[in-house]
Amino acid sequence: MIDIFATFIAFFAVVDPIGTIPVFIAATRQIDDKLKLRIAINATIAAAGILLFFILAGEFILTVMSIPLSAFQISGGIVLFIFSLTMIFGESKPDEEIRLVTDHHERAIFPLAVPSIASPGAMLTAVLLTENARFSFIEQAQTFIVLLTVLFITFIMMILAGKINKIIGLSGATVISRVMGLILASVAMTNLLSGIETYFGI
Repeated sequence: MIDIFATFIAFFAVVDPIGTIPVFIAATRQIDDKLKLRIAINATIAAAGILLFFILAGEFILTVMSIPLSAFQISGGIVLFIFSLTMIFGESKPDEEIRLVTDHHERAIFPLAVPSIASPGAMLTAVLLTENARFSFIEQAQTFIVLLTVLFITFIMMILAGKINKIIGLSGATVISRVMGLILASVAMTNLLSGIETYFGI
């Protein structure tokens, strides 16, 4: 059985539901509540579909390309670590992704579903936490259920975005996003070290 709490924290960090709140508000400004609900539903479903694709096909694609999973762990860990550093030291997720809202009409897909919810970090994490060599089908199913739980929380936060934003504001979302970046850095290093251990047979 997987470590449900650790898996939840990993997905919560990369999806960053709280950081999605300002992005959702910017993407749905001057839109009625009924359309906001539809956008939130579409964004959540699209993100779930994208991440499910990476869970099902990510490792197969690596196999076809003759890329060892340990090598993907190492490279994925490095990319996740760099991604986490941008969350900590660079522009926060809300600041960076709010700017993507302008000049795009398919708001549920871009920038909400991608890259706000189904971020590159979330895609990598979905593949790394469902490795066939490390996890059984039941454990992979459990991981996907945990991911769906995080996505459901993200959906609820989008629905309540206006009320939550009044409480924490953009600055509060930015602080939380940076804390999530720190947690993500730990997850990235764990995968990096695990990949090195497997690749070199340590």
